[in-house]
Amino acid sequence: MSEIFKIIKIDEADFGCEGVPEGQPIRDSVVIENESHNEFIMQIEDSLLYEKDLNEGDRFTVDENGNIVKVTN
Repeated sequence: MSEIFKIIKIDEADFGCEGVPEGQPIRDSVVIENESHNEFIMQIEDSLLYEKDLNEGDRFTVDENGNIVKVTN
């Protein structure tokens, strides 16, 4: 079984008055914790977080193709 990560905190990108860079996907800084309680920061596209319905406190794993999969149990 793949390692399971828990989302601790999501910091949405802040582009200030410059706005979102054209042609660039918006990425959020996501603090995650693995099963050994080590914390990491990942950059994850904001749209992917919405698509997968991932929020603070949720758990996920990464499949063999590198795709994020929400853990629901």
